[in-house]
Amino acid sequence: MKKGTRAVAVFAGLLTVAEAGGSAYFYRRTMKRGKAKVERTMKMAGTDWNQYMPLIEERKEYMMAQPHEDVYLRSGDGLRLHATWFPVGDQKKTVICFHGYTSRGMSDYIGLSGYYMKRGYSMLLVDERAHGDSEGEYIGFGCLDRMDALNWIEWLIHRTGEETQILLHGTSMGGATVLMTSGLKLPGQVRGIISDCGFTSAKEVFTHVLHSMYHLPAFPMIQIASLVNKRKAGYTLDECNASREVRKAKVPILLIHGDADTFVPCSMCREIYENCASEKRMLIVKGAAHAESYYKDTAAYENALNEFIGGIIK
Repeated sequence: MKKGTRAVAVFAGLLTVAEAGGSAYFYRRTMKRGKAKVERTMKMAGTDWNQYMPLIEERKEYMMAQPHEDVYLRSGDGLRLHATWFPVGDQKKTVICFHGYTSRGMSDYIGLSGYYMKRGYSMLLVDERAHGDSEGEYIGFGCLDRMDALNWIEWLIHRTGEETQILLHGTSMGGATVLMTSGLKLPGQVRGIISDCGFTSAKEVFTHVLHSMYHLPAFPMIQIASLVNKRKAGYTLDECNASREVRKAKVPILLIHGDADTFVPCSMCREIYENCASEKRMLIVKGAAHAESYYKDTAAYENALNEFIGGIIK
């Protein structure tokens, strides 16, 4: 009997160590700068970008030929944050763009530059904390980045004047960022928010990935990682949830998602839409994988932008 009890105790101890080790491994490769790899993210997202490279290269050539400059500011917790500023015309119509997980500002908005800049919109392409040329060791997953977004909004108003009209446009993690920002008190210059394939929370998207791609239970790995992240980065993985934050939204919101997205499921978009308290629209693009909607059906995407923006920007 004693031997059996001792064996159970040893097994439980080994299981605890294994869970702790697995959680630590998951945490490092997901939350820490340098450990979270863009190649791994692209593989998990599963979008075939090769088919769109001719268009992307054409748009990039046009974009980089326009006047632009590097700009910086300090976050509330002292990080030096970077963005690339593309001024267009009188700079009274502007869009602040927030990229996806492991990406950077100058990567995710090359395609959309052909839409915005040719319609007279200045663009501020933000490197979110712990990405690109912005400082930071721990990824914010929208929860920390929403406070940085407020700083970028204030920077833009100071740069372009009180009369400027601002859109926030985010993709994937950037989509979650702008949706989480919607729950904050925003300056009147912010006229609308566009979220492309944004997720509800870090906890829920990690749970989905563990179940669907790794066939692993989320408990207790997510809970351990959340506690560690609270200690190291200052927030839990479900501290900010886009579907909760949009209940406080005052500005109009356009939600876009591909119905073939296996990385961030389309169901998250529908949940956010149902919870949104402000004026709202939703575009579901048939057959589009993660972050592919603009390229999969450019006409539908641009028509949705035209209809949405036409009602809020003068």
